[in-house]
Amino acid sequence: MKKKLVSILLCTAMVMTMAAGCGSGGSDDKSADSSGGSGGDGDYSGTTVSILIDTDTTDAGLKAVCELATEKLGMDFNIEYRVGGADGDNLVKTRLSSGDMADICVYNSGALLSALNPSEYFEDLSGDDAIMSRLDETYASTVTIDDATYGIPLSSTQVGAVMYNKDVYEKYGLEVPTTWDEFLANCDTLKEAGETAVIGSFADSWTSQVVFLGDNANVMAQDPEFADRLTAGEDTYAGNEYALRSFEKMSELTPYYNEDYLSTTYDDARDMLVEGNGAHWICLSQALSNIYELYGEEVNNIGVFAVPADDADVTRITTWMPSSLYANKNSENLDAVKAFFEFYVSDEALDCYTDTVLPDGPYAIQGYELPDNAYTAVSEDMQSYVDAGKTGLAMEFLTDVKGSNCMGICQECGSGQTTPEEAAQKYDDDCRLQAQQLGYEWAQ
Repeated sequence: MKKKLVSILLCTAMVMTMAAGCGSGGSDDKSADSSGGSGGDGDYSGTTVSILIDTDTTDAGLKAVCELATEKLGMDFNIEYRVGGADGDNLVKTRLSSGDMADICVYNSGALLSALNPSEYFEDLSGDDAIMSRLDETYASTVTIDDATYGIPLSSTQVGAVMYNKDVYEKYGLEVPTTWDEFLANCDTLKEAGETAVIGSFADSWTSQVVFLGDNANVMAQDPEFADRLTAGEDTYAGNEYALRSFEKMSELTPYYNEDYLSTTYDDARDMLVEGNGAHWICLSQALSNIYELYGEEVNNIGVFAVPADDADVTRITTWMPSSLYANKNSENLDAVKAFFEFYVSDEALDCYTDTVLPDGPYAIQGYELPDNAYTAVSEDMQSYVDAGKTGLAMEFLTDVKGSNCMGICQECGSGQTTPEEAAQKYDDDCRLQAQQLGYEWAQ
């Protein structure tokens, strides 16, 4: 029995040839299904497809699908690894411009894609019905430029949201909040009882951003044109009441953090949440797989809800699309790559992927069914927002304007070193520098 999850996630010359099957991952009964066929007809024995991926990206699921593709399609794979971050981005640009790119490049979806000039380097997949019929429309929009669609999703989506301990909620008779005031009321109850209401893990500074970034779906629900106006330099965080509210929320949480939140790490926070030493942790849902790896089925004692808006009707959960696979249009193995892409989005390949790595959010594939052992935070909690149509993209998928010091600014605001207004202005100033570097003409 499966539950349907409607979709809304220095080069190291390490080379790996994979030739084994995926074990129980394949589902032969689905291979002929028009919505989930195996795809990629033909025998590509003797063809070796190269894939460039960064070391920060989990590759276990990709490797498993490659192994199955070797069994089903005949082709072998060489996986090359590059560093992540800005250095890795520069390496990708260098290899593209020099004509030294692998057959497949794994890279960001969203606004960063346009910086690679994809029309020159990547194959347009928009004419391939076997692929396009599988892609979730929201995902497809993040890899589409000027009506050309360039990517397929590497893995599942994830969300930036509030994770909570269900046992703690049951102990104090708390209900999942749908508004910010309800959330703070839960925090007040917990604080009065001597509990850590919200776990702060500011020692790993990137986690301080998630309140701000995870509120974006609420901002866009109230002002759908904000991202476009921000990109054009016609609006700001400090000057927009809905965007400023994200900074205010960071400030309002400060009294509820654990006393040592400035020195608490990601790992510390994860353990505190699972062990019930803190009720809430606002983080990316990728933490679920980390929890499962260390604590097994205890992961299902962790629930997830959206960073609440002030109005329950507005509350949306903010979604991050996965990195994508892009086909090098100048590859000598382009036919094999496209066959692999068709296979990769099939139910058979997705079953194999899921048998290897459980998803941290819904897949960006239409109508794919996840197994019963999917984390309940995904199959029930996140799914409820999908079913209700209450999802929205993170800002990085809507604009390439982002302040480079977002982490530092959020740390300052979340720790009470700056006011929300000051933090918003700092972030606007940071965004202006980024816009100028991108060649945008922002009004002063």
